[in-house]
Amino acid sequence: MLSANESDTVCANIINPDSVTIVRDKWGVPHIYGTTDPDVAYGLAWANAEDDFQTIQETYLAAKGMAGLIKGKKGMAIDYVVQLIKAQDVVNAKYEKDISPEFKQYLDAYAQGLNAYAKLHHKEVLCKKLFPINSKDILTAYVLSFSLICKLNDVLNEINKGEIEPYFTQVIGSNGIAMNSTKTSNGEKFLDINSHMPLEGPLSWYEAHLVSKDGLNVLGGLFPGGVSIFCGTNGNIGWGHTVNSVDFIDVYQLQMNPKEKYQYYFDGVSTDLEVKKVKLKTQLLGFIPLTVKKKAFWSKYGATLKSKKGDKNMFFSIRYGANMEIRGAEEWYRMNKAQNFTQFKEALQMQALPCFNIIYADKFDTIFYISNGLVPERAVGYNWRKVLPGNTSNTLWTKFHKLDDIPQVLNPSCGYIFNVNNSPFEATCEKENFKIDGYDQTMGYELIKNNRSCRVEELIKNNDAFTFEDFKELKYDLKLPDTILNIFNLNLEEIFNMDPDDYPKIADALRLIQQWDHVSDMESIEASVVLLSGYYLKKLVDKKNHNDIADVDLSEKIYEKSVKKAKKHLLKFFHTLVVPLGDLQRLVRGDDDMPLAGFPDVLAAMYSKPYKHGHGRLKAFAGESYISLVRFGKDSTEIETVNAYGASNNPNSKHYNDQMELYTHQKTKTMTLNKNLIFKEAERIYNPE
Repeated sequence: MLSANESDTVCANIINPDSVTIVRDKWGVPHIYGTTDPDVAYGLAWANAEDDFQTIQETYLAAKGMAGLIKGKKGMAIDYVVQLIKAQDVVNAKYEKDISPEFKQYLDAYAQGLNAYAKLHHKEVLCKKLFPINSKDILTAYVLSFSLICKLNDVLNEINKGEIEPYFTQVIGSNGIAMNSTKTSNGEKFLDINSHMPLEGPLSWYEAHLVSKDGLNVLGGLFPGGVSIFCGTNGNIGWGHTVNSVDFIDVYQLQMNPKEKYQYYFDGVSTDLEVKKVKLKTQLLGFIPLTVKKKAFWSKYGATLKSKKGDKNMFFSIRYGANMEIRGAEEWYRMNKAQNFTQFKEALQMQALPCFNIIYADKFDTIFYISNGLVPERAVGYNWRKVLPGNTSNTLWTKFHKLDDIPQVLNPSCGYIFNVNNSPFEATCEKENFKIDGYDQTMGYELIKNNRSCRVEELIKNNDAFTFEDFKELKYDLKLPDTILNIFNLNLEEIFNMDPDDYPKIADALRLIQQWDHVSDMESIEASVVLLSGYYLKKLVDKKNHNDIADVDLSEKIYEKSVKKAKKHLLKFFHTLVVPLGDLQRLVRGDDDMPLAGFPDVLAAMYSKPYKHGHGRLKAFAGESYISLVRFGKDSTEIETVNAYGASNNPNSKHYNDQMELYTHQKTKTMTLNKNLIFKEAERIYNPE
């Protein structure tokens, strides 16, 4: 199970590298040209490997169950998860029937490109057993990534109480805003693709431009090892994603038979669990092979875990869509090629992407929002938000809701749509929103507002003639709303309400906090105190091991302690409370160390934490990452983008950090889909090998 079938052909159609041209622009971004789509796939694999081969390998090591060989215990945990969710099994079972011949050729070509790079750069290979990879390995990586993005890790950790360590950095969120001609000053259409994701690692962004004579001409972002653009624009259309809070995963407690080991009752019949000892491999001291065997279980519901708490005979099963579907990568590929909304909607009809909101705009004046995903058709009469009875076929769903059932908004009369990880029932002006009444409550959509959604509503309602500059100001806004909602499920308003006279030891810090204007620009002194207080508050709450801190009634003592720690931090490292946010919060890579604005849950969000040799400063690790602003005009489409660091993850490349200056000053670089201009201004033009 841990490796692909050796008889599988790595690439059925051999790609000639001379048919692929990689054009690097002045920012190092690859513009990849090929006669066919598979040519482009080969070129994308090669270019991405040139820029970030290590991260790509980490993704595929996990997919092939080999992460333990490189990452030790942490890698073994994800290797176990890959086998537990049967990611490779579902790909092997569905590949021939479910994947189109066209996309099989595309995947084969990508695999060939990556294998060719590995062969010629063998010193960069982390694990010799990893290569060659094939198409099934690629799709297995997608199944695993989709599972984790759909919050599988949260469920596993709840059952295991932290035994399974996260392999990928936790997803944070994203923004997407679109306006059509009704909302703009001159009839143009605007799209904000604004991901808030990890700045480094397997879920960080890589920018590329894919062009073929088969119809590809799309610029956007993907994760390292991705085979097409995940969000971007082809000049006619554009789309972005945000993570949606939908009840995608169900957890069941099995009714175990006390007289028969590993049997549970299902519809009154004692039924065997499927039990297997899976092999997890690692290396002691980096070179001594070690194989550990660990039991894995499956019930009729799916992957099953034995709880580490309470009754030792408690077993929980999980069931969700992301490990039942392997066509998500192909759906993205079809979205890349769509030239209008009809074709884009046809791609969505595949219903293969297991999660994500979609925010869409095009040059034809269409805007569209959908809280997309594989949402089960569930029986009424159960609380699907809680642990479910795992002893009845009534809770064993087998189908997913159709696309038309899912909350969505098309061309609202007010001319705008947005999602910032808020409720899908608040995606536009109130009268145009998808109606809560009548929708299937078992779908489990969140009804939440957040600070970003409140701020969008504050800024958008008073302007019916947005210029593109207005639109960019909205996107880069650094202010929390007038009434601050919970951040990380923590109510910071409590700190604002504490009377400084009652807390003389922190009165000066409290007064700074309470005079904050909610703006998190680089100059804000007050934002620094609030940010550190929030950081220490979260640490204190996490230390108490609360699983749902939104339900915790925190005492003033814990708020007082968090402010004390914030004050102590500032005095220890800065010798003053008067510390501008840009001095505290930094964007750091290599020798570059720059001041950084932003705050959790503002529109231009930033998440930071102390780091080694930081001397008390906070280093950004997630938040504003790949940004693409698309302006559909009457005669042309203008594209502005920026990434947090640069196009390359190679410290020796001049493009390792050359976008940091733009990024920290809320500026962008101009991009184009125009071939003549791209070749004219190219820094380098070459063929892969």
